[in-house]
Amino acid sequence: MRKFTLTLLFVSLISISELHAQQQLELSTIQFGTEVENRELVGADSTFSTDIGTVFCYTHVTGAQDTTEIAHVWYYQDEEKARVPLDVRNSDWRTWSSKKILPSWAGEWNVRIEDAEGNVLGSSSFIINE
Repeated sequence: MRKFTLTLLFVSLISISELHAQQQLELSTIQFGTEVENRELVGADSTFSTDIGTVFCYTHVTGAQDTTEIAHVWYYQDEEKARVPLDVRNSDWRTWSSKKILPSWAGEWNVRIEDAEGNVLGSSSFIINE
């Protein structure tokens, strides 16, 4: 019985530490641009023309205590257009996703950054002008 209690305690402590690691994630940067070169965003802006082709969402996440995952969730006119899972492998991690933009998709876009549990770490928007 004592072995079972210790095992249960150990599993509980692991679960608590996993929750604690998730709660430590912070989004320090979210930017949009035209490409990523050498792990740096190029063409940072918040307004793009309809002929942009592809927009990149670049994020800097801090505070991970173990490998975890975030998601970039792309919205156009309140409709989810893409959900991109991305690994976060240490406490100071840069990552990015991209979305092809059709010329007919003018207007406001929003990208929400979620942790592995679906909690929103932050969000930002950009405009596609006609």
